Amino acid sequence: MITRSRLIFIGPLAIVGFTAFIALGGFVVQQLWNWLLPPLFGWSQVTFWQALGLLALCRILFGGFRVGGPSGSHIRNRMADRWARMTPEEREHFKAGIRARWCAGAKPGDTQADWQDASGAPAPR
Repeated sequence: MITRSRLIFIGPLAIVGFTAFIALGGFVVQQLWNWLLPPLFGWSQVTFWQALGLLALCRILFGGFRVGGPSGSHIRNRMADRWARMTPEEREHFKAGIRARWCAGAKPGDTQADWQDASGAPAPR
């Protein structure tokens, strides 16, 4: 258990570490940008604050706002649990729905036999 005195020490240390980590990230982005892009493409150099803004923008666009790691694995695990609890009929119904949504020419009532020929290629319509 974390005691109050230990928490008082860890709190400010965590804030300093978080700030240093962000500053280091901004510095790295600035150095990489200024090293690569002006000579290659003729773009202008960026300041530290612009680099920090680029870092934040990339985090928003490509990383999202999640804190606890990639959420895709949580969704994958939840789907695997649901799949394990399905009966064979429910699985086939689920697969038919996915095929109807994502595969050209498939209809909701199609089974896998309707959807594929013997070679595994989609059946001609």
